[in-house]
Amino acid sequence: MDFTLITGRTIDQGCTKEHAKLSDEYLLNVAVCEMNPEDMKRLNVRDGDNVKIMTDVGSVIVKAKRSRRIRRPGIIFVPFGPWINAILPSETEGTGMPPLKGFRVRVEPTDEPVSDIRSLLLKNYGVKG
Repeated sequence: MDFTLITGRTIDQGCTKEHAKLSDEYLLNVAVCEMNPEDMKRLNVRDGDNVKIMTDVGSVIVKAKRSRRIRRPGIIFVPFGPWINAILPSETEGTGMPPLKGFRVRVEPTDEPVSDIRSLLLKNYGVKG
């Protein structure tokens, strides 16, 4: 199912960032996809189910989360962080900042696990020598 992706910071993300980005708390607050309840029904996913988000850049597995903020179907929200960075283009088109809102993405339910931050970074950026 196609969606429009928006990104941004959340209070929970900011609080857990202080504990350490390698913590389980950070993963639980950043590796999430907030969705309108109607969209969750259409995708046949429940709160806490895993979903795969796909772009031309790549794909990532995160937890679906029922949103109280997204009132209109067709929009998803994923907090800034390594999971969303893995699937967004890095081209800044001369602005110095890559675009972070309004991307067309495809979302589908999956049984694949959510990657921990170390695995995600190794997959996308490799090991520096």
